[in-house]
Amino acid sequence: MAEFIRIYEDKPSEAAIAKVVKVLKAGGLVIYPTDTVYGLGCDITNSRALEKIARIKGVKLEKANFSFICHDLSNLSDYVRQIDTATFKILKRALPGPYTFILPGNNNLPKEFKKKITVGIRVPENNIVLEIVRQLGNPIVTTSIRDEDDVVEYTTDPELIFEKWQNLVDMVIDGGYGDNVASTIIDLSGHEPLVVREGKGSLDIL
Repeated sequence: MAEFIRIYEDKPSEAAIAKVVKVLKAGGLVIYPTDTVYGLGCDITNSRALEKIARIKGVKLEKANFSFICHDLSNLSDYVRQIDTATFKILKRALPGPYTFILPGNNNLPKEFKKKITVGIRVPENNIVLEIVRQLGNPIVTTSIRDEDDVVEYTTDPELIFEKWQNLVDMVIDGGYGDNVASTIIDLSGHEPLVVREGKGSLDIL
């Protein structure tokens, strides 16, 4: 059964974050708050954990459209091909924030994603998940936890999330109520920015 841990976003406890990082390094799955909906994630370098998330989501890993949560823009060059100035300016304006940007991937992608031409990148405005990624030292792969009930779509109460997911994951972080609007997805891999899904983030950044 998963561990349920309370972390405060305004001042995340170092010890609590270290506990989460330990679970991720051991190949565990964690549910955490972001600046949009609660996410499910694992260490990007752990193949077994990636497989587990794909199974839970009912997708083949190589076909899965998972995003990567980075600590800041300096992580980007690890997995993204060189981007032009105009694209970088959009990223700088928008991040950290409630956006997922689709960017051209490079050859350093983990082997599970080698066939991917593009990758989704997130830098959420949430201290809990940013601290987790910073302490972990590399991005986490993330996917939002949707509800089967389309009326609800996203569960916002961490206790209800824990009730539902406790036997599927290793840790659920209670970081307060989540949002029920997903991130805005913008594809920056072509010549012009393309809005794939309008969510929480405003389009004024384009």
